[in-house]
Amino acid sequence: MANNQSQSTYHAPALCPVCGQTMQVTSLSCSHCGTTLSGSFAPCRFCTLDEKNLQFVEVFLRCRGSIKEVEKALGVSYPTVKNMLDAALAALHLDEKPELRLVRTAEERSEILNRLSQGELDVTAAIEALNQLKGGK
Repeated sequence: MANNQSQSTYHAPALCPVCGQTMQVTSLSCSHCGTTLSGSFAPCRFCTLDEKNLQFVEVFLRCRGSIKEVEKALGVSYPTVKNMLDAALAALHLDEKPELRLVRTAEERSEILNRLSQGELDVTAAIEALNQLKGGK
């Protein structure tokens, strides 16, 4: 099968449209030479993300993990970026252990207060961000 440049690339669905369970990759083929490989293959972890989470991860990586840069790129607040990051982590099944969450929350609180003192956040945004932390996001 020859590689056709005008062909669209489609993403395989992560969930079965009939029962909602996780789909499994069972066949791979080379568009150049026609070789086909059959079996059971684990899907790429990032391939299972929905479009919204995938776009966020791409922006996050482009911004090299800087939440300030992600805020600017997406035009959203600090708490919104943190919520989007938590959603992407949950979708990737990379949720952290509860004991690490306490440490992270303390670090985030310190970061919010530091940004407030440096004038990067106004009082309203800082209060919103602190309330988001207190509420468990």
